[in-house]
Amino acid sequence: MKTELILLRHGETEWNSQNRLQGHRDSALNPEGQRQADALAARLVSVSFSALYCSDLGRAVETARRISARTGHAVTPDARLRERGLGILEGLTREEARERHPDVFAEYSAGAPDYVVPQGESTSQRLRHAVECLSELGHRHRGGRVVVVTHGGVLSLLFRHSLGIPPQAPRTFSVLNAGWNQFDYHPHDGTLRLVTWGDVTHLTATSRDDT
Repeated sequence: MKTELILLRHGETEWNSQNRLQGHRDSALNPEGQRQADALAARLVSVSFSALYCSDLGRAVETARRISARTGHAVTPDARLRERGLGILEGLTREEARERHPDVFAEYSAGAPDYVVPQGESTSQRLRHAVECLSELGHRHRGGRVVVVTHGGVLSLLFRHSLGIPPQAPRTFSVLNAGWNQFDYHPHDGTLRLVTWGDVTHLTATSRDDT
């Protein structure tokens, strides 16, 4: 009795477009991000699912609310679905972070799973929170389907976790804004299995409809 988890990345934000590290700080969806969230909502109208969850950070909540407005599902925020806290690096572009905090940025970029960014957290801490949350949802909605709006960093960690890719291995895959990713949770052994990754066909369909 697997549970289907449709994991969505929030729409593009102002800081995404500026290549700024967001972490637990927030930036509103820009016009493109709003369009992306609405495209997700339009796709989900024809999908049967039992519940809608999201990170409690504003960009994920805004994306989820746009989905809710079309599907009628209540939005349930959960802090365990947050992006990794990046502490003193938050709000900086990568170039600014490298210049102002060279040692910290180097450690962050190296990807060691237990490295804690000052005033932030490690990837292993964030992954533990996310897996705990998804396992709980998998049991709560056993045999069903739920939608979860979360963040690029969390999705990247879950991708690696499900495929056994070390956290420090160079990233050779994309994590797209408003990307549609499906993981199946198997309650009998607690495993997450990747089914679909990075599907953005709803975005191109919306673009065609707008022309």
